[in-house]
Amino acid sequence: MKSLTQRIPLLDPLLKGIGQIMLQENAWTGLLFLAGIFCGSVQMGVGALLATLSGTVTAKLLKYKEEEIASGLYGFSAALVGVALPFYFQSVAIIWIAIVIGAILATIIQHFFIVKKIPVFTFPFVFITWILLYVFHQVYPVAPSDVLMMETHLNQDFAHALRGFGQVIFQGSTFAGLLFFIAVFISSPISALYAMAAAVFAAMISKCLSLNPEESIALGLGSYNAVLCAIVFAGTKVMDGFWVLLSVALALFIAWLMGKYDFTLLTFPFVAGTCLTLVIKNIHTNFFKIETTAKTGANQRH
Repeated sequence: MKSLTQRIPLLDPLLKGIGQIMLQENAWTGLLFLAGIFCGSVQMGVGALLATLSGTVTAKLLKYKEEEIASGLYGFSAALVGVALPFYFQSVAIIWIAIVIGAILATIIQHFFIVKKIPVFTFPFVFITWILLYVFHQVYPVAPSDVLMMETHLNQDFAHALRGFGQVIFQGSTFAGLLFFIAVFISSPISALYAMAAAVFAAMISKCLSLNPEESIALGLGSYNAVLCAIVFAGTKVMDGFWVLLSVALALFIAWLMGKYDFTLLTFPFVAGTCLTLVIKNIHTNFFKIETTAKTGANQRH
């Protein structure tokens, strides 16, 4: 991989950008993600490549920090735009133009938040895709894709957890989900295992509380936001498990609330649930710092 990326300069940040969809700065992870996307749909695979390339080139032309570009930070939101549009719409010319424009805009928005040091994860993808969904549904209608029109018949088994991995990048097959799980595992085993547990937990809660139709749960649509939440907070400490659980619970609640008002979810429940958890985590950390400092001061006085 190293010699290949040296020969093709943009290949490494491009693959890492795709890997960063699940917060993994790993070219092999990105390559497996890309393979899984192509297995599901050639159009979505080409869309992912085109969008990630557009985002990365935009970052270079606008002279964003090289280390951020090299880490793939300007590829993942762009990549998701590139997969989302062929997932929702027929691959006509206007959609491919929109992929490039959407990827560029997502990159610029991502940079704004990086400069401000505000963690927004995939929000630039969500924001741009919401706009493009409105445009191509209401302003300039484009026919739905064949993927959306396909009938699905799935068994109610634990493979829904793997499909939860797949649905992060709009892939509903068990095979794509398995590839994505392996891709995360080779980069961060603890993240992959936490994400698998979160996917199972989210599906069980969705089923018990009837948050989603059973077919949606079987497709992994009740789990993919939980997968991303778990990856963010995965760690070896006991409290890491608590933060994973809290973020997943918040994401499920936000997804349920959005579903009540017929909003297109995308990864917004993950973004909102994770940001709220980070706020609570920071308050918790600061509180214990103050308490520890107060105790130390009292001990010194005695």
